[in-house]
Amino acid sequence: MSIDQVTARIAQIQMQLNQLTPVTRTRGTGPASEVGFADQLQEQTPTTPTDASGVSGEDVVAEAKKYLGVPYVWGGTTERGLDCSGLVQLVYKTLGYDLPRVSADQARSGTEVASLADAQPGDLIAWDNSSRNNGADHIAIYIGDGKMIEAPRTGLDVRIVDVPTEPDYIRRVIDPAAAVGPSIPGQAARNSTSMATVPASTPYAGLINAAAARTGVPADLIAAVAKQESGYNPAAVSSAGAQGLMQLMPGTASDLGVRDPFDPRQAIDGGSRLLASLLDRFGRTDLALAAYNAGPGAVLRYDGIPPYPETQNYVRSVLAIMEQM
Repeated sequence: MSIDQVTARIAQIQMQLNQLTPVTRTRGTGPASEVGFADQLQEQTPTTPTDASGVSGEDVVAEAKKYLGVPYVWGGTTERGLDCSGLVQLVYKTLGYDLPRVSADQARSGTEVASLADAQPGDLIAWDNSSRNNGADHIAIYIGDGKMIEAPRTGLDVRIVDVPTEPDYIRRVIDPAAAVGPSIPGQAARNSTSMATVPASTPYAGLINAAAARTGVPADLIAAVAKQESGYNPAAVSSAGAQGLMQLMPGTASDLGVRDPFDPRQAIDGGSRLLASLLDRFGRTDLALAAYNAGPGAVLRYDGIPPYPETQNYVRSVLAIMEQM
């Protein structure tokens, strides 16, 4: 075909397109109007709303799917192992959103969505499964069509499942209307706490501050627990068998992926992730400390700080150390 023939054929196609009959429809509540071919073509091409930085809910889903098959690890925040809020935080952090560490705080982030019928891919969906906890204690990422990605519980991997019940909380973090960044009420206050550092004079300050930045647990809380538990002695062993700087029991250390609890780096990382998970579960610092000392079961059984003198003194002492810091 010659150049003249190609040119003639292009002109013919353009003429045919220009002769397409406009369709008439009503836009919103306004008057009926003509919609040309270009408008029709644009309307037939679905788009995913994005925020000011170009991130969409579909991006959240795609990122979350990268962690399918990762084992559930209580307090886990890395691709080696994740708990429910660890998965949510890691996915959003990768996309540039600094969400809180615990599910109760995550379930207050962004803006409220009325019901699951109004949910969009990338929204957070969460449940308050126990009246003993303060706020949400399980959270997942909605992916559409009634399904979600979650890090469920010990023994199960990150997976896609049907949304089991209407969530107690549905929050939209990806906000197309936002001028800049995510819409997260209270985020500045949360960040000011989690990013605060202990002074260099504090033993193991570098490790503690780094763990605080990773997990969102306040640095002074991590330091106070280390001081109360071991007096900053990485070789400490209790009469009950708790080991190292953060006094982790061998079984707990194993669950947290801590191979050597006498290694300060591993101990602080594991203890910080344990504190993060307890804050996630109970929503309050005093209850998280009680669970760190006496175990989560005791806190649940007594619906608060157990009536054990050791545990009550432990909580008071750690909070006092934090006040001094």
